[in-house]
Amino acid sequence: MQSKFSYWENNSYFNSIDLLVVGSGIVGLNTAINFKKKNPTAKVLILERGVLPNGASTKNAGFACFGSVSELLDDLTTNSEENVFSLVDKRWKGLQELRQLIGDKNLDFQNNYGLELFTNNDQELYNTCLDKINYLNKNLTSIVGAETYSNVSNTYGFNNINGVIKNKYEGQIDTGKMMTSLTRLAQELGIIIINNTLVTSINDNENNVEITTNSTPNLYPKKVVVATNGFAKQLLELNVDPARAQVIITKPIENLPFKGTFHYDKGYYYFRNIHNRVLFGGGRNLDFEGEKTTNLENTPLIIDELKRLLKEVILPNTKYEIEYTWSGIMGVGDTKQNIVKHYSKNIVCAVRMGGMGVAIGSLIGKEAAELLN
Repeated sequence: MQSKFSYWENNSYFNSIDLLVVGSGIVGLNTAINFKKKNPTAKVLILERGVLPNGASTKNAGFACFGSVSELLDDLTTNSEENVFSLVDKRWKGLQELRQLIGDKNLDFQNNYGLELFTNNDQELYNTCLDKINYLNKNLTSIVGAETYSNVSNTYGFNNINGVIKNKYEGQIDTGKMMTSLTRLAQELGIIIINNTLVTSINDNENNVEITTNSTPNLYPKKVVVATNGFAKQLLELNVDPARAQVIITKPIENLPFKGTFHYDKGYYYFRNIHNRVLFGGGRNLDFEGEKTTNLENTPLIIDELKRLLKEVILPNTKYEIEYTWSGIMGVGDTKQNIVKHYSKNIVCAVRMGGMGVAIGSLIGKEAAELLN
């Protein structure tokens, strides 16, 4: 029988796999790392469809955040206090897990605060948020600390901004440094990562799992974790939908007058200073149905609105040039609760990060690994 792989390749990479992880993003890498630490002799293989993680792990804005005032109040209209604050707790613990695993220096973590902006048209929402600051601070005291939220002045030069609420415990990271550090740690532990390999089917055969791909022989690992977030529905029947996030970034701007992670309109828009550039993303709420896609393209509807807001609100009196745009794919559902469970005897799924992968990905990966032991 003719094979395009040698005996050495089959033996070293494709045979006797104890754990196969689908997806090399934040969750996938953390799952593999946690499993390998507890099972040092195990053979762990990660398959990734892209040259780099193809979802949002290397494409996000690098916000180390866990919830703005308006976002949490909006969540409380459809969920119980217990569920909302439990999710905040998971996000906070996930951030601490990530920082301890990688180290703040390797993440370039900076506690420059999270700042929610309210436009002149948001007066009613702003007043509601101000009224609820004490309530939220009280509920978050046992999770992150007292006085999480406070009302501050608009000293950043933004136009048409009526109010600003600060979260003093939020910060920012360098997404590229995070992912290269996680990948390096995985490789140091002996975890094998193969890129440009699309998993096309997964079947649990009770004693093992049969995996077919576009480029390898059929694989038969003992256990499988699907950590493809917004792409998971292509492999498993799960309540998780793709949600595209579109982003623009400027060329460097001299004396850019603000730092921090900024967001408004219940978190649907977000921006920050990264290397003296403005990274600005969001606008999914302009076309929810159209953005339920795994297509990594930009659309004029959203990019044009980002450009308008950048010019009129964020940099009203500053000359700048947009250097390029991109998009990433998140995983969302009819609830913000993550899905971390046994899909079958030998298959675990760890998906639906809800746009909070940086905050919660490390903890979800750890939970997924614990389900395997």
